[in-house]
Amino acid sequence: MNLEFLNMAVEQAKKSVEMGGFPAGAVVVKNGKVISRGVSLGFLLNDPTSHAETASIREACKKLKTVDLSGAVLYASLQPCMMCFFVANWAGIGKIVYGCRKTNEMVKKGYYAGNNNIEEVNRENNRQMELLFLAGVEDEMLALIKEWEEKQGETVRDDEVI
Repeated sequence: MNLEFLNMAVEQAKKSVEMGGFPAGAVVVKNGKVISRGVSLGFLLNDPTSHAETASIREACKKLKTVDLSGAVLYASLQPCMMCFFVANWAGIGKIVYGCRKTNEMVKKGYYAGNNNIEEVNRENNRQMELLFLAGVEDEMLALIKEWEEKQGETVRDDEVI
């Protein structure tokens, strides 16, 4: 079941690229049911908080008419950035499953704010989430990012980050 939902997040990442966004996607699942999906359109929407994970959390909260997503799982195509990690935490999400780990190259290109580690931060939080890297889609996601970068040309603008 985890891989099925993670594949949905990858499909959202592909949709994000088709819409002109960054190759990141996310899905919020509660009680085995997809509540919301998200794409990463921050620079298109002039909204630096509009990452796929945050967009899917916003949508789930709207649909369920709550800010408490306790019992929900966030499936993310990429390892969430610190902002998205904390949004999930504040929303009460208990588990994040992601399919592609952050690389030093992604950090150098500005796709992440730095080499900070959500697992280390999670250990220090008052409320800890289960963080699970699930192998199976990482190569597909790395290829999608490379394809997106090639479409962007040699230089990726600073405002085109997740």
